[in-house]
Amino acid sequence: MRSVDPLSSLLSGIRAEGSVVTHAVLSAPWAIRFADAAPLTMISVLRGGGTLLLPDGTRRAVEAGDTAVVRGPAPFHLADHPAAVLGAHTTYEIACFTDPECGGQELSGIRWGAESREATALIVGAYRAAGHRHERLLRALPPVLVVTEDAEVCAWLEQAAADAAQLTAGSQALMDRLLDWALVCTLRNWFDQAGADAPSWYRGLADPVLAPALQAFHDRPAGAWTVASLAARAGVSRALFAKRFTQLMGRPPLAYLTECRMDEAETLLADTDLSIAQIGRSVGYADAFGFSAAFKRHRGLSPSTFRATAA
Repeated sequence: MRSVDPLSSLLSGIRAEGSVVTHAVLSAPWAIRFADAAPLTMISVLRGGGTLLLPDGTRRAVEAGDTAVVRGPAPFHLADHPAAVLGAHTTYEIACFTDPECGGQELSGIRWGAESREATALIVGAYRAAGHRHERLLRALPPVLVVTEDAEVCAWLEQAAADAAQLTAGSQALMDRLLDWALVCTLRNWFDQAGADAPSWYRGLADPVLAPALQAFHDRPAGAWTVASLAARAGVSRALFAKRFTQLMGRPPLAYLTECRMDEAETLLADTDLSIAQIGRSVGYADAFGFSAAFKRHRGLSPSTFRATAA
């Protein structure tokens, strides 16, 4: 059976698709307005740098080697200097999801050249949602995160982007998959560096005691799991497992299992035509009645009402 960890599951709900923008020359003063209303936008700075300006007033500097991931859907700016958006500057807009013409034509499509090395060079990817699952990923992320990549990785990314920019057959698909790969790497690096700020399920998967039990549950969420059976997977006593799990994950084992099952049930209700009984069985309930009662107790709505609301 193929093993599916929680991060892979969450990332399966979001993809780069046809909204790839790169530009080799942004001569100061300049500002870019990101108006895609995308769930996630990733910006890799290959040369130069600037300041991210979020709607809540957050400012975050980015420089060469940094990759920023910004949580949508509100518009935001990237400027060579925070004051640029208030003064005379060259304005670009990226809105490829909402405007087929992609707004500022200088930034639509892919252009690469051997212009001044002093100019800022960016690769930008906006990510579409492929169903309800992406909302769980967004809840695990801060409004903006910045990861500094190794110089060799940046050089490889720049060369790969230049190769994809030739607009030959398959170049758009190549760039989309490149950005999917880059997002996975960036988020993994951030989760590794986040420490206590990382989601509990990510910290648990790094724990030598909890990891085997968590992996077993996420591989087979419909299983008849108990604290004893999970402890057996971990190779420790039931009492030790329950104590360690609660300390690290912030809740008892069965509470965590129930929450994960309800999250998965929400996704299946919103994104599939499976019956209530089928969804209940897939998340560990023997019949539709038991599942419906549990779902309403934990989510405040019946499965059918939730499905209608999500639609």
